[in-house]
Amino acid sequence: MAARRLIPLLDRVLVEKVQAATKSAGGVLLPESAVQRVNEGIVLAVGPGRRTKDGELIPVGVREGDRVLLPEYGGNQVKLLDKEMYLYRDEELLGILKE
Repeated sequence: MAARRLIPLLDRVLVEKVQAATKSAGGVLLPESAVQRVNEGIVLAVGPGRRTKDGELIPVGVREGDRVLLPEYGGNQVKLLDKEMYLYRDEELLGILKE
């Protein structure tokens, strides 16, 4: 719902980071020091793409709903309706994760 309030411009992508697991497979609660930093997210919205000097549109390489690999640093944090989301340029995303 919050993602519908923000439509990215140009080649920007709105991503919600996936939360790290706080429980093990056996149901044991993991301490904060054992929880790994997750650098993947789900694409919520994409912009139309970037234009070349000739005015030709270069579309964004990901679609809404794609699971992507994010860089360790970067992205602009956006807070909408108490949800933290991040805006990345299409070229900053490292890849698409297949299930």
